[in-house]
Amino acid sequence: MCGIIGYVGPRDVVTVLMEGLKRLEYRGYDSAGIAVVRDGRLEVRRCAGKVRQLEAILHEHPVAGDYGVGHTRWATHGKPSEENAHPHRDCRGRLVVVHNGIIENYLSLKRPLTERGHRFGTETDTEVIAHLVEEADRGDLVEAVLAAVRQLRGAYAFVVLHADEPGVLVGVRNGAPLVVGLGSGEAFLASDIPAVLEYTRDFIFLDNGEVAVVRQDDVRVLRFSGEPIAKPVRSVPWDPVMAQKGGYRHFMLKEIHEQPRAVRDTLLGRFSLEHGRVDLEGMEGIAERLRVVRRVLLIACGTSYHACLVGRHMIEGLARLPVETDYASEFRYRDPVVSADTLAVFVSQSGETADTLAALQHVKERGLLTVGICNVVGSLMSREVDAVLYTHAGPEIGVASTKTFTTQLVALYLLALYLAQVQGRMDPSQVAAHLTPLHALPRTLEEALQQEEAIAQVAREVAHCTNFLYLGRGIHYPIALEGALKLKEISYIHAEGYPAGEMKHGPIALIDGNMPVVALAPRDGTFEKMLSNMSEVKARDGRLIAVAHDDDPALRSLADFVIQMPHLSTYLDPVVMAVPMQLLAYHVAVRRGCDVDQPRNLAKSVTVE
Repeated sequence: MCGIIGYVGPRDVVTVLMEGLKRLEYRGYDSAGIAVVRDGRLEVRRCAGKVRQLEAILHEHPVAGDYGVGHTRWATHGKPSEENAHPHRDCRGRLVVVHNGIIENYLSLKRPLTERGHRFGTETDTEVIAHLVEEADRGDLVEAVLAAVRQLRGAYAFVVLHADEPGVLVGVRNGAPLVVGLGSGEAFLASDIPAVLEYTRDFIFLDNGEVAVVRQDDVRVLRFSGEPIAKPVRSVPWDPVMAQKGGYRHFMLKEIHEQPRAVRDTLLGRFSLEHGRVDLEGMEGIAERLRVVRRVLLIACGTSYHACLVGRHMIEGLARLPVETDYASEFRYRDPVVSADTLAVFVSQSGETADTLAALQHVKERGLLTVGICNVVGSLMSREVDAVLYTHAGPEIGVASTKTFTTQLVALYLLALYLAQVQGRMDPSQVAAHLTPLHALPRTLEEALQQEEAIAQVAREVAHCTNFLYLGRGIHYPIALEGALKLKEISYIHAEGYPAGEMKHGPIALIDGNMPVVALAPRDGTFEKMLSNMSEVKARDGRLIAVAHDDDPALRSLADFVIQMPHLSTYLDPVVMAVPMQLLAYHVAVRRGCDVDQPRNLAKSVTVE
């Protein structure tokens, strides 16, 4: 949520800032603004609404600069308005701040600042930062920022520029993401990598409690104490083209169709069919500790939590270890019973989700072994865990997770097999038997995507409905949850995912002729039970959408619509079944005229609690 971009260098600053803001739109926002400096003159343009509205303002009132910052704001303190939009100024109008996150103690800081004569013009917590830096400024912007951050409490990232310190940007990270991009004679600050991928693939990832002092040809990193530290430069292997729509109408649709490629990249070099072996880079260092693991915790938020629910079936079924799943936002506020032989696995697309990071710290304080499953190289989570398994999905711009979900499922499957392997619960021939369908998964996903037109036709029939029910059993129940989440996220239709066996304990009361019911009916041990549940739906005039492996006559007689998916294996069928869930939600949302890539009130990465 919120997007920060900063630039100093020879390019046209306004162009760099505006293009960066466009690439950060997926994070979710309700206002936008930029500030630039040229020859000591500070100019600010901002507005409520979208980046395109800011572009219109810049067309009428153009600005130019040598360095600058930009921001897209997601309202926390203060309603969306021009006054509350970033950047925010100090009293003298010589410095500005753009900020992501929350300053928890802003009210206790604001009162004494007001008493000392500082004038506040907004309802935001951000403005406190500008006045704290102003008050501490004695001609050295870096020292003033360090003095300010020592007074702040909360999870935040911000960037400050001063008209009297030419060519300098100061970026601060403490709980919200901020990266430094390094170019040839230029430098960038950004909330997320895609904002500046067009210009560089070389990044410095700031850790909490660090400050970056960025100039055109020099970057220094300090701790909040002022102590200088050396930070490695990491190269990100993402092609800038991967962050563009590539001819698709929406990023979400592009990313749905990228899933075969994303899964191939996640699998690349990680297993050998010939030797019946899984090889996970980075896991070698913890292999001995994994051998004595007797219990697994899977912790995540949102879509990643649904991946964990599937992962529980995979790890219990393949590695024969007991597994618990927990929402990170709940786990961090209870006192869980854990022991030294427990493995805690954290799953996050961004590696920056606030609740997941807090739960990770909770676990680390108890000395547990930790593994992260993450898509973003160098993210805070990936640096904090004992070992990390990257999904290699590439940048995901659509707010609703698609390819990152399926690659998380693949990563969890690999982890389950790896645990079975290191604990001696499977020999190479058994591992190879489970790797064979995995090898076929990308091709099977391509087959699944060929059903898009049939799914779009179903969407046309049900897009007007206002409530949906999704049913699944066993390992497919989490896919029902994910299907309902996708629909509500992007189409604003109320939808519930439910275990099919629990339907008679409440949801059956809702079923009538206006209620579409999506039933996941794979050809597995639950198929007959699902047919019984579907009969109960049909007896109450529910509109039944069956997602199945074959055109079974009994199923066809019950369902109004049948979406056929190819069968692969017990543990990998959920990956395939996720595809029609995504496509149905997408086409329903498009039919309803919704903003698919940037649904209202949602942010790509929830970096505040």
